[in-house]
Amino acid sequence: MASTADIRNGIVLNIDGQLWNVIEFQHVKPGKGGAFVRTKLKNVVSGKTVDRTYNAGTKIDIENVDRRDFTYLYQDGESFVFMDVADYDQLTVPGTIVGDAANFMLENQAVTIALNNGNPLYVELPASVTLEITYTEPGLQGDRSTGGTKPATVETGYEIQVPLFLEQGTKVKVDTRTGDYMGRVND
Repeated sequence: MASTADIRNGIVLNIDGQLWNVIEFQHVKPGKGGAFVRTKLKNVVSGKTVDRTYNAGTKIDIENVDRRDFTYLYQDGESFVFMDVADYDQLTVPGTIVGDAANFMLENQAVTIALNNGNPLYVELPASVTLEITYTEPGLQGDRSTGGTKPATVETGYEIQVPLFLEQGTKVKVDTRTGDYMGRVND
């Protein structure tokens, strides 16, 4: 068992059988009373975020989470197949664990998968990816970048909002956390 002195950003705690990722922590030593640790935790499975406070020295259960690099290969029904870049083993991950990351994954894309005792917990993508617009309404003469936006479908099938002047076949940078358009990519 570890204590609150071992809390760091990024570690995973086992609280009541659920896994929680430490997003932020702060050791507080008030003028009166005992020291304590204020934490912001994110549930690994559901994504729910909570604030939790521990008295200094409280015993906590730190889980062993292994973050490894994988390459996305293909989708097999509701599951996704990845290949470990270190030993070339394949790992099948259910669509429920992949979640919204599926909207931004192309074949042969590098991803990081967090594993706990060999079980996948979540899939991490790079902060942004480059995708090609496969369908969008044509822009009209006079449309400028400061104008409005229009829906565009990218090659993964996901729909994003882009400026009016962008056309089909244009490569764009997309934020994987929010799904927002970040800019045009020139080859």
